[in-house]
Amino acid sequence: MFAAGAIYLRFGRAVELPVVEATGGRVAVQVVGPGSVQARVPVTMSARITATVAQMNADVGDVVKRGQLLALLDDRDLAARRGVVGGQQLSLTRNIEAARAAVAKAEAELALARSRQQRDAELLRTGFVSQAALDASDTGLRAAQAGLDNARAAQAAREADAMALSHEARYSEAMLSFTRIMAPMDAVVIARLVEPGTTVVPGAALLRLVDPMSLWVAMRVDESVLGRVQTGQSASIRLRTGEVAAGKVARIMRQSDAATRELEVDVAFEVLPARLAIDQEAEVTVHTGDATGVVVPLAALTRDRDGTQGVLMIDGDRTRFRAVQTGHADAKHVLIAKGLTAGERIVAQAADVKAGVRVKLPTGAVSR
Repeated sequence: MFAAGAIYLRFGRAVELPVVEATGGRVAVQVVGPGSVQARVPVTMSARITATVAQMNADVGDVVKRGQLLALLDDRDLAARRGVVGGQQLSLTRNIEAARAAVAKAEAELALARSRQQRDAELLRTGFVSQAALDASDTGLRAAQAGLDNARAAQAAREADAMALSHEARYSEAMLSFTRIMAPMDAVVIARLVEPGTTVVPGAALLRLVDPMSLWVAMRVDESVLGRVQTGQSASIRLRTGEVAAGKVARIMRQSDAATRELEVDVAFEVLPARLAIDQEAEVTVHTGDATGVVVPLAALTRDRDGTQGVLMIDGDRTRFRAVQTGHADAKHVLIAKGLTAGERIVAQAADVKAGVRVKLPTGAVSR
């Protein structure tokens, strides 16, 4: 009795089904891939000196401004060193003043010795002084010249010391400035890696920042479809929250992963969503163009008992399975590459419909 009823339902009673005609049309060509939210400009704030963390003025999630003090390291020893250098500079300034006074004195003594030598030379010609007196004047002139040279050398040495000490002062100032960790840009803090009391060494990470305006999605694309993707193409980004945002292909990496045979494609947000998290998962759809051909509804596809993909044709008053090869598809339609021609009628929604079923076409059932 049950078998007879099933035969009647399949071959006797006509079933009302929606029917469409395969038509020529266009299907949007898309490249879809997983990705994660990343930052183009991640910044790690690191220590440049060995010191103890005195203050941490920023925490995870804080929005900071450029130039804002984020952390302070213990600066007592560096401040003391800068004070010592300042004292040395003051002492050396006094020494330079003394050296300049010595040069002025030596110049005056040289002028006096030169005047005496010239006078004695004139008196020797007139016979008023002896040759010995002129010789003594010449010796005094040479001694005065040597004294001036010595005073100038001493002054130059003090000035060289002052220059070296000024470099030492600038170095001390630079080292002291390294105790103040300032934000290099407007950013969001995404990691706080130390706490007050921690001793850090050069290179130790303190905080990690990102520029929120530089966030994009790093999408993974298979090598086989990479040729369709170009910079500037529009895209849609679906976040784990369900929010969908518009995007645009900003960069295509040129290094493929040897294991997965995938490349990274970076898709920038056109308008940044209100809430994002670094490494948040997303699905990206890149719109790479259109393809033309025979188009049918995606719901018209089905499979036979062997798993072969096809559609259910309308053959007279019954359905008949026909295998097809598909091409590109979007959310609603699929391109038939082989097995179907425009104008042929098929079942529009093939789910739970079998081949051989009698079809009753309702008025206006055939759509295009």
